[in-house]
Amino acid sequence: MNSAPQSPDAPAARRRMSGIGRVLVAVYGVLALAALGRSFVQIVQKFDEAPLAYALSALAAVVYVIATVALVRSGRGWYRVAWATIVFEFTGVIVVGTLSVVLPGLFPHDTVWSWYGRGYLFIPLVLPVLGMWWLAKHRPDATAPAESPLAAAERPAS
Repeated sequence: MNSAPQSPDAPAARRRMSGIGRVLVAVYGVLALAALGRSFVQIVQKFDEAPLAYALSALAAVVYVIATVALVRSGRGWYRVAWATIVFEFTGVIVVGTLSVVLPGLFPHDTVWSWYGRGYLFIPLVLPVLGMWWLAKHRPDATAPAESPLAAAERPAS
C-alpha cells in the first residue's frame, strides 16, 4: 500500500505508460543506449576519419535520450519536448538517410541515421513515425499542468 501523495497528472501518466507506450519507451531507451555507446566509441577511437558522421551519431544519441525522458515524463511541457525531439529525429533520419544514398562520399562511415537506419534494422526510420502516432493518440488533458521541463528539473526530488 503506497501512501505517498499522487501528483495531479499521475492518472494521465499511467494511461500513457501502458501497453504499446511501454514498448515504445523501451525501444527508445535501447536505441538511446546503443547510439550513445556507438558514438562514444567512434569519437574516442576514430573521430578524425569521419567527423561529420560521428558527430551526427552523437547528436542522434542525445536526441534519443531526450525523447526517452520526454516520453516517460508527464505534463504538457514534456509532451511538447517529446514532439520536438521526435520530429527532429524523423527529419534527421530523412535528411541524413537521403544524403547518404545520394552523396555517399559525404559519410565515409555510417551514422545511426545513414541509409535510413540500415545499421539498426531501419528502426530509426520506423520509430519516430510510431512515436508521433502514439503522441497524437495520448495528448495530455487540458487540465494537465503546463509545467516546463526546466522547472521540473529544478524542483527537489521528493
